[in-house]
Amino acid sequence: MASDEEFLKFLAEQMDQAGAIRYRKMFGEYAIYCNEKVVALVCDNKLYVKPTEAGRKFIRNVEEAPPYSGAKPFFFIEDRFEDADWLSELVKITEQELPVPKPKKNKVK
Repeated sequence: MASDEEFLKFLAEQMDQAGAIRYRKMFGEYAIYCNEKVVALVCDNKLYVKPTEAGRKFIRNVEEAPPYSGAKPFFFIEDRFEDADWLSELVKITEQELPVPKPKKNKVK
């Protein structure tokens, strides 16, 4: 089951205090970006946040699950995404701990 774009819009609104939020369809599901860093995935209308040490301390009782078969475990956020302040803070501290993405190379034709 693919994720619903309305759910993505809702999540983006909930996270907007963290920074510049956008989402992009990837492999039939979605990646969520904060300040141009991938901070979360949405698969089957479920939110998975990239694991970081700061995020682990913030969440405390972490539930981890892979967003898709064969993936490494992410933080599975089942019910706290309705708390915009909490979710924005988690996304903000996750984004701050992640490295800056490498610039994309131009494709040779």
